[in-house]
Order: sequence, then C-alpha cells, then structure tokens
Amino acid sequence: MTELPARTPEGEVYEVFAKFKPEEPLHHVGNVIATHPELASVYAATLYNEWTWSEMIIVPRREIVTLIEPA
Repeated sequence: MTELPARTPEGEVYEVFAKFKPEEPLHHVGNVIATHPELASVYAATLYNEWTWSEMIIVPRREIVTLIEPA
C-alpha cells in the first residue's frame, strides 16, 4: 500500500475526527494542512463547521499507527 505523506511543502497533515452525539464513536471527516496544531484546529473548525459536532479532534498523520492494512 502507498503511504500517505505526513507533511507537504505547506505544512503538516492533520486528520480530523468528529461525532454528532456524545455516545457515538468518532468518525474520520477529512484532513487539514497547517504549520502548527493551533492553526490546524482553526482550519478544521472552520472547514467542517457545516454540522453541529459534539466533539472534534485533530491528529497529526505521522502519529497514526496502522494495525491492519487494507487488503
């Protein structure tokens, strides 16, 4: 499998996860590219503000550990 880049010339890639209701699991909703986590937070909140989320988190792509590769 081709590994996705963790960094681009514009900055680090952050994966965005969110959920509608507190009892739901987090779902991957997309990603943003930023030079700092604070800026990534602003980008994510702005870009994915179409819905009312109960929780939203960002994770640097480089920190994600794959346990099972897709077939």
